[in-house]
Amino acid sequence: MKHFALVFLFAILVHQECFHVSVEAGDGFVRTRGIHFLLNGNPYYANGFNAYWLMYTASDPSQRFKVSNAFREAASHGLTVARTWAFSDGGYRPLQYSPGFYNEQMFKGLDFVIAEARKHGIKLILSLVNNYESFGGKKQYVNWARSKGQYLTSDDDFFRSPVVKGFYKNHIQTVLNRYNIFTGIHYKDDPTIMAWELMNEPRCTSDPSGRTIQAWITEMASFVKSIDRNHLLEAGLEGFYGQSTPQRKRLNPGFNIGTDFIANNRVPGIDFATVHCYPDQWVSSSNEQYQLSFLNNWLSAHFLDAQYALRKPIMVAEFGKSFKDSGYSMYERDQVFNAVYYKIYSSAKRGGAAGGALFWQLLTEGMESFQDGYGIMLGQSSSTANVIAQQSHKLYMIRKIFGRLANIRRWKRARANRRFGGNIGRPIGN
Repeated sequence: MKHFALVFLFAILVHQECFHVSVEAGDGFVRTRGIHFLLNGNPYYANGFNAYWLMYTASDPSQRFKVSNAFREAASHGLTVARTWAFSDGGYRPLQYSPGFYNEQMFKGLDFVIAEARKHGIKLILSLVNNYESFGGKKQYVNWARSKGQYLTSDDDFFRSPVVKGFYKNHIQTVLNRYNIFTGIHYKDDPTIMAWELMNEPRCTSDPSGRTIQAWITEMASFVKSIDRNHLLEAGLEGFYGQSTPQRKRLNPGFNIGTDFIANNRVPGIDFATVHCYPDQWVSSSNEQYQLSFLNNWLSAHFLDAQYALRKPIMVAEFGKSFKDSGYSMYERDQVFNAVYYKIYSSAKRGGAAGGALFWQLLTEGMESFQDGYGIMLGQSSSTANVIAQQSHKLYMIRKIFGRLANIRRWKRARANRRFGGNIGRPIGN
C-alpha cells in the first residue's frame, strides 16, 4: 500500500496542471474548482447512496432510529454522501399540503435527517421536486394551478406556467430558509448539505427540442443562487443527449425526453453535472454482457464530456441492479457496481472529472416495505457491501494523499515566509 501511495503521489506531482491543491481555510462546504469537487480546499471524491425515504420515515419520531441506523451503517462502510427528497407534495403525509402551506411534523423529519447526517459526517444532496407522481411531483403542482382556475393541458406545463413556477419558487424559498430545530442552523447556511437538486429526473416529452427545460433550468438556477450562494446546485439530469450534440444522441437508449446533457449543464448556475445509469431498465431486452458494455460506454462519454465540453465535475447520482431482473444473481449486481466504481476510480487517478457515485438505494432493517428490487441493506453481510466498502477505502486514500500534498504546500509557504521575513504573498508598496 505504501508503494502504491508513493507511485500515485508521483503521478499527481507529474500532472500538476490537472490539480490545484488549495490551502485556504475550510468552512465545511463542498465547492467546485474547474472539474473537481473541493472540501476545505482539498479535492473531494465521494462514495454514497440514495435513500429517498429519510424525511418520510423521520417525520414519525418512533421510527427515527431507522434513519440513525442507516447513517451509522453507511458511515461504517465509508459512505460520505446521501441523496434524498426535500419534497412531498400533496397526498398522504405531505411536506407541502397545498401551495405555500407546510406540515411542520414532516419538516421536523427533514430537520432530523440533516442533524443525523451531520453527526455521522455525511453530506446531503437534497432534491426539491419530483418529475413523477410519487410524492406529488410536477403533476400535483399542475393540479394545484388548475384548482386556482388555470387552464393547463399537460403535466409539462409545470415548466411553462408562471403560476406553477411561482408555486415552485415559493417551495425553494421555504426549504432554503428553513431553520433547523435540531442544529439551530438555516438550511442555506448548513455545510452538511452538499448540493440542491432542481428536480429528480426532469423530463418534458411535449417539447423534445429541449428549449422548455433549458429555459426552466436557467430561470430556476438563477433563483436558487439569488437565495443561497453557499451550496452547489445540480439539475437532476439522467444524462440523455439532445440537440446541441446530435452526434452523441446515438448513445441514448432510445429516449427523447426533452433534456440535453450538454446544454442543460452549461447553464451558469449549475455547478456540476449528473448522470444516472440503469442498463437493466434502459436496454432490458439485451444480455448482461451488452448491458455492461452500454454502462461503460455511457459513463465514458459523460465523464469525457464533463471534463472537456462542460469543464465541470460530474457525479453518477443513481445506478443499480434490481434483484427482480430475470436471471438475477448477486454476482451480476456486483459486476455493475464494480464497473461503475472502476470508472470513478480510474477517472480520479487521472485527475478526471468524475467525483463519485451514489447507488440506488440504501435500506436498513425494518424498511422492507420500501424494497423496490434495488435496495441494499449494509447491515446484512453481502459481497456487494464489501464492494461498496472497498470503493470507499480507495477514494479515502486518494483524499488522504491530496491532504498530504496540501500540508506540504503549507509547510513550504510557511518556511518561505520565515526566510523572507513574512513578506511572501503580501502586496508591496501602496
